[in-house]
Amino acid sequence: MVSVTGLTGLFELLSSKADGGIVRSLEDKTTKFVSTRIHNFSHLESIEVYTTKDNVNLVEVFTAMGKSKEKLPDAKADNKALQGYFKKVYPEMDFERVYISDMKKMVKWFDILTANKIEIKLSEVKEDALSPENAMPKAKPTAAKSKATKEAPAAKKINVPRKMA
Repeated sequence: MVSVTGLTGLFELLSSKADGGIVRSLEDKTTKFVSTRIHNFSHLESIEVYTTKDNVNLVEVFTAMGKSKEKLPDAKADNKALQGYFKKVYPEMDFERVYISDMKKMVKWFDILTANKIEIKLSEVKEDALSPENAMPKAKPTAAKSKATKEAPAAKKINVPRKMA
């Protein structure tokens, strides 16, 4: 899933070329070509959120939002309501550096992802995967892909690699 500067919502990147990419909107399912001369792509997996300690991946905030019993505010809610929601759901967030506009995007994106039954989760990086012998990526067998699809047919999964310390 990607965010595209200048366009609202989230998109599925279907194909990429040197001068842009073909994306499908998760909201209205329209498909279009987006030029990299005009727009930038940001993969959700690469977005971090400021906290009072170390920055965290956006997925961790989404996970906290999903587990919370707090009612998700409307993305157009007033600023105090949005900030109050995130203070309850993710109190470690650095509210001086995370703007209200960012909080509105997080609420909207979370709503889009849940409406499309897309589950985002971080994948663990195995230590032996970091060894020099395993530096080259290995091809995955197709049987493994179909097995993963059978496990959760109702939800799409996105694996996000964790940052290495």
